[in-house]
Amino acid sequence: MELPSLVALRAFEATARHLSVTLAAGELHVTPGAVSLQIKELEAALGVTLFVRRPRRLLLTASGEEYFATLRTAFRMIREATVELVGRTRLEVLVLSCTPSFAVQWLVPRLGQFEAKNPGVDVRISACNRVLDLARDGIDLAVRHGFGRYDGLVSERLLDDQLVPVCSPQLLGPEALLTLAELARLCLLHDEHRHDWRLWLEAAGGASLDEHQGRVFVDSNGAIEAAKAGLGVALVRRSLVARELAEGTLLAPMAQGIASDLAYYLVYPATALERPAVAALREWMLMEAGGVVTGAASPS
Repeated sequence: MELPSLVALRAFEATARHLSVTLAAGELHVTPGAVSLQIKELEAALGVTLFVRRPRRLLLTASGEEYFATLRTAFRMIREATVELVGRTRLEVLVLSCTPSFAVQWLVPRLGQFEAKNPGVDVRISACNRVLDLARDGIDLAVRHGFGRYDGLVSERLLDDQLVPVCSPQLLGPEALLTLAELARLCLLHDEHRHDWRLWLEAAGGASLDEHQGRVFVDSNGAIEAAKAGLGVALVRRSLVARELAEGTLLAPMAQGIASDLAYYLVYPATALERPAVAALREWMLMEAGGVVTGAASPS
């Protein structure tokens, strides 16, 4: 025989389970009238009375009890099969913590390559300037700027750091080089680390220049964007503008850079690499940064 409507069967199964049209309607997100209509049409199609309707109360008939027992098992099997299927196809979520500057300038422009190679992994970026507790805050991997010493965590050097002045090619016209005397006449662009210009000027022999003049931005993203717009010269970490320097949207008009013991480190708990997706993200980041992947490092 032709099977009854699946919509009607769902209405019956939910009503029989709750013994209430109103509760069934709430579960199915329809009106009580729609549920009642589906049940009546099902009874008419089957030629069987499924419910005894009494004031403010529903009871299953003997036929209804028997039919409900079978349908309840069938719907439970459908639900379990659906949960199993969705569980197999759901993306594995990883959380990566880093500063907004690192996210915008280095990670985000490259992340599409990792996602294309790992379609089952969903990388979520927690971008903030606070140092988070990896275990408490649910962080799988973190990128931290410092000396690489983080108690109880594995720390691998990701990107070396060097402070270098950069500006837009339009700022200098056809000249690609800049002297200290010319720099003194241009606007200096600062991020929150205002002391960096003093360190660079002392190393470059320009200690007499005024490092306080210019514009201040809350982070290096603002300083970099201002430099690209031709508003002045920004002092930034070379690793964050490597793409812009390669593409020519920024240039480094002065050869002097300041090497630093500071660097960007990839940091994670020792057990993190037990998850294949975390291990894949770690390997990709080290390779993308030009590092050599040789297995997990020892805890620092």
